[in-house]
Amino acid sequence: MVAKLPLVVIVGRPNVGKSTVFNRVVGKRIAVVEDSPGITRDRLYSEATWNGRTFQIVDTGGIVFQEEDPLVEQIRVQANIALSEADVVLFMADGTAGITGDDWDLANQLRGIKKPLLVIVNKADNPNRDDYANEFYALGLGDVYPVSGLHGRGVADALDEIVKLLPPADADLGMVKEEIKVAIVGRPNVGKSSMINAFTGEQRMIVSSIAGTTRDAIDTVLDYKEDTFRLIDTAGIRRSGKIQGTVEYYMVNRAQRALERADCAMVVVDGNEGLTDGDKRIMKLAHDAGKACVFAINKWDLKEPPDGLPKRSSLIKKDFLKILRDQIPELAYANAAFTSAAESAGLEPVLDEILAAVENYSFRISTGQLNKIIGEAMFERPYTSKGKRLKIYYATQVSTRPPTFALFMNDPELFHFSYERYLLNKIRAVFPLGGTPIRILARESHKREER
Repeated sequence: MVAKLPLVVIVGRPNVGKSTVFNRVVGKRIAVVEDSPGITRDRLYSEATWNGRTFQIVDTGGIVFQEEDPLVEQIRVQANIALSEADVVLFMADGTAGITGDDWDLANQLRGIKKPLLVIVNKADNPNRDDYANEFYALGLGDVYPVSGLHGRGVADALDEIVKLLPPADADLGMVKEEIKVAIVGRPNVGKSSMINAFTGEQRMIVSSIAGTTRDAIDTVLDYKEDTFRLIDTAGIRRSGKIQGTVEYYMVNRAQRALERADCAMVVVDGNEGLTDGDKRIMKLAHDAGKACVFAINKWDLKEPPDGLPKRSSLIKKDFLKILRDQIPELAYANAAFTSAAESAGLEPVLDEILAAVENYSFRISTGQLNKIIGEAMFERPYTSKGKRLKIYYATQVSTRPPTFALFMNDPELFHFSYERYLLNKIRAVFPLGGTPIRILARESHKREER
């Protein structure tokens, strides 16, 4: 269990630099930044530390009140949810543009909230622009701080005040459990964000039939049974040749970084469309990252026959799993669950598979058991290459996450990948370890052979 952190929420109209200031505060480029409005659409959470205080800061999509676009409405919903959770609110504005109608509309919405609030006027890139910030006192929202998210000017002064407004360090904000981090990856529009919403029961992610609605790696915390999950929704990963422009580049980069910090990859596949080359590339990316892995076969409701006709679930699922195993043999260890985010069906089996995979990801075997398995495997099937016999003298587990074994042998060059696969299968025959990769390291032994 760890203490819950205070929450700072950034709101503002589009293109005032919320994501730039967010990245500046957290000290790394997490939010996608591009010189066009509407790049951030979902809530984006990260931790930040200032003057010894650690807090969570939230970037939200740009809020406008006059447009009827469904995505714009969902952005407003996302921002309102974040505001309801906030301990401190930052109203972000563009000093070079002055007060706009959208600024007034948002300011009027914020007047009723009973939360500490600061007005952060961005794009004050030099001292001459500090005077622009004075205009924003007219909003009547409180103290105004000119900053430059791009260059860092004034950010320290604003952070000093933000930390003062946080709940006292000894305040009891509750406790949260240590989290299981799950990166949700897949092609665009396979239903990753819809699954997040189905898991949480709230409109946490903006969902649209337009591929690529999610642009950042977005975190959502979910409690299930006795565990806490951090679900990291990512932008759909496209093939390299189809990445156009910097926004697409950073979307893919965020998805890859989400895999790096995760314990488990949940690869979402469109069950109605079937396995594609794009799915295979993403599955191999998860495997190469060395993470636990689970397949979520989404949209399975569309695969079933209409009401009134006999169901063929078992047969169809077996066929689908056979295709998975045949076409991605290196991921034969990854289990699959069949789901429908639209109908909130099959969600618990997915989480159960993730729990099992993460437990196996931390598996440890005794040295005695491991050497017994390897010894018996070599006795059943000795290996010889170029007239020289492979000899493995000793085996030990050197790490977990994933389970990694070092084999000390007479000549690592004799250790063919087919024999490595044979030994891996022997280990899995005793310990199935579903959901986790296993690594074998071939090491040369300096042990002298007896005459």
